[in-house]
Amino acid sequence: MERAQHRPTGRQTDRLGEPGTDRADRGADSGAAPDPDRPAGGPPEPELELLVHGVGGTTPEKMLGDPRTVRVTGDDTAAVFRRAADAGPGKGPRGEPVQEAYVWCNLTSGDSSRALWLLLLPFMVVNLAHWMRPAAAGRPRVIRLYGLLVRLTALTLTILLVAAACEVALDLVAWQCAGVHDCARRHPWLTFSAVTASGVDGGWWSLPGRRLGLAALVPTALTVLLWYLSRRTWSAYESHRPMSREPEPETDGSALARPGFWYGRRLVARLRAAHTAAALLTVAAAVATPAARYDHRPGGPAALNVLSWLLTAALLASAAAAVGVVCRRGRSENLLDQRLDRHLVRRLPLGALGLLLLTALYAGWSRPGWHSTGRLPGDPTFGTLMLAQGLLVIALAVVARYLHRRDPDRRAGMRGLCGPAVALLACALGGVMSGGVAQRVAGWLDGAHTLLTGPPVLLTWQAATIPPVLAALLLLAARLGLGTARIARAERARVRHEHPGEPEDPGRTRAIAHVRAMATLTDRAPLAVAVLTVTTLLLGAVALAGAMATGKTPDGAARRTYDVLQATAETSQALGSWLVGFGFLLFVTWGRRAYKDASARRTIGILWDVGTFWPRAAHPFAPPCYAERAVPDLTWRMATWTERTGGRLVLSGHSQGSVLAAAAAWQLTPSTRKRIALLTYGSPLERLYGRWFPAHFGPPALASLHRDVACWRNLYRRTDPIGGPVHVSDDTTPEVDHTPLRDPLAYGRTPAHPLPAPILGHSDYQADPVFAQERARLLRRLRPEPAEQHPEPVGPGTRAAEGG
Repeated sequence: MERAQHRPTGRQTDRLGEPGTDRADRGADSGAAPDPDRPAGGPPEPELELLVHGVGGTTPEKMLGDPRTVRVTGDDTAAVFRRAADAGPGKGPRGEPVQEAYVWCNLTSGDSSRALWLLLLPFMVVNLAHWMRPAAAGRPRVIRLYGLLVRLTALTLTILLVAAACEVALDLVAWQCAGVHDCARRHPWLTFSAVTASGVDGGWWSLPGRRLGLAALVPTALTVLLWYLSRRTWSAYESHRPMSREPEPETDGSALARPGFWYGRRLVARLRAAHTAAALLTVAAAVATPAARYDHRPGGPAALNVLSWLLTAALLASAAAAVGVVCRRGRSENLLDQRLDRHLVRRLPLGALGLLLLTALYAGWSRPGWHSTGRLPGDPTFGTLMLAQGLLVIALAVVARYLHRRDPDRRAGMRGLCGPAVALLACALGGVMSGGVAQRVAGWLDGAHTLLTGPPVLLTWQAATIPPVLAALLLLAARLGLGTARIARAERARVRHEHPGEPEDPGRTRAIAHVRAMATLTDRAPLAVAVLTVTTLLLGAVALAGAMATGKTPDGAARRTYDVLQATAETSQALGSWLVGFGFLLFVTWGRRAYKDASARRTIGILWDVGTFWPRAAHPFAPPCYAERAVPDLTWRMATWTERTGGRLVLSGHSQGSVLAAAAAWQLTPSTRKRIALLTYGSPLERLYGRWFPAHFGPPALASLHRDVACWRNLYRRTDPIGGPVHVSDDTTPEVDHTPLRDPLAYGRTPAHPLPAPILGHSDYQADPVFAQERARLLRRLRPEPAEQHPEPVGPGTRAAEGG
């Protein structure tokens, strides 16, 4: 559905501001809660269906099918709505359950500041790697090691982003361009800090150290922006407290049932302080290194030489403190951890900022005879970061493989290696973004490539690896295309078999078979990620080795070699540079559109809907976790409604909404869970989350959810590329999965469907008659009828029930 930023209209029934205190649930003559054990002749028990939408967002009017809605509880960011006609207690006017719509789309798409979240994409990806670890009960130390490796990888990404900003501002602009008179003359805004035509110092700002200190404002401002975004979203998202309850005994279920799982306020604050300090220390090191190298030369000023060593020791000590904070585990999921470590959160960044100011003062001291030549030592910096990231990812892969082998899960993607693969892709994405910015700025400063030395050669090597990666992906796409065509041919025969006696329409058959075949591509996503990861790892190793061994760009290193090798290097470098530039322009254009256009922000919001479900456990600068607001909202609403009314409640979730519904059900007390029915449709619980996040949505976790709630039913279609079965079976209760729903509802023209029925795929599950039938069955199962009456059995459904 189309995402829309909703602002409530009509009458608001609840103005008390507390979840679940709406007047709509109260009796007309009294505010007392109805008795759940009322006699048979009393008023009917209230019935409620709480709808939770999926990715892309929607409006309450669309969810409820009525242009007149009222807000029951909530605010402009997330709220619960009802039809105006259903504002009273009991059943709706049509004899159906009262429907409420929980609208949460504004949590991921709202004001124009969401456009800035594009800068945080690598941070979001590495944060996902934290939650992708394999399931392994009884291995707490290994699990902690896995989390530590992901957090250290995330820290290197922060340093990489700030180092790229230093490369642009300090190296390319302040050191190289301002140090060359002809380059500075092309950019009038640099003339105040440029050297003269003879190469000697000009004005007060022309000294190399002062130029570096002034340029350090750019990466410092970037760090402050990241800190501000993290601090702002931390106050808006992580500060929502879940319902207080006692922790349950540890079982084979999901960690999502722990009371403190959706309350990571303390950990995010600690990590934010450590990453901010590391970023400021990176800027300080970039400013201090050229001055220290000059002071360490024989015959240099003794006082400045001693000061440089003192600053170096202080920087190393502060860096060790920041790394120590990252290594320390500061989150407890078993309890609501409300401590904030205020002294650490304040002193660590302020101490790093103080060192940065001292470093700028040290570098700006007058040094006669000091001139900026060549480039700053960027190759060792980026090379060290790249090597550290590679070693961390390899160690992470070893730990993940160990966990997977201790507790194998055949449904887990990539045999438990999803986390290391995604962490590597986050590092590659950060490297491409860094190299793209540096190369574009270098081209803008020196269009003829004759005045400046340019960015580090490692960034050029990284750009040259992009064409081979794309070639591997094209080969993979061709293979997947051939496989999809084979599946489509097999599906055509199945479609004809499913509609015996009806006149065959070859075009209709091909269309249905094609949609079903395309829907299966989701199940081959791990193969695509595996190919991309292996290709990226191998080519990244080649790029690092080539840059470190030769110190030249790929075309320079390939000179005087075989013609084929030289042509390949030149083509890859030129094409890679063009692709990086194109990607950079696309990135800037998309961000500009997202800042000004709400529809573009909605498109970006779909990406955040999927990527920001999980708490910020690895990277504090990642986009905020909307579930830390949405899950408490749903939990409070269900718990207070069932306690006050004693009625029957069906929690109905579509797509990503089914994941939120499951997470909210886990957060309820065991007694409340037994009073809730779960209806999921188009759900990625097993197909995506179970395979990519096996520790939290694997078979044991979903089986425990099935046991904990009163009843659960799952609907899906073969044409749905996202939703699928959850594969939970229990001999003591009816199956969770319904048989695949018919799509389209009618093959040809029928009296019920005189016009061709559309192929619905992932949308409009409520249009299928099976939806209302399964909802009614769940409500009956919540309150079993007397023993002498035999309720209708809940089975997989007949062909007629599937929409025929």
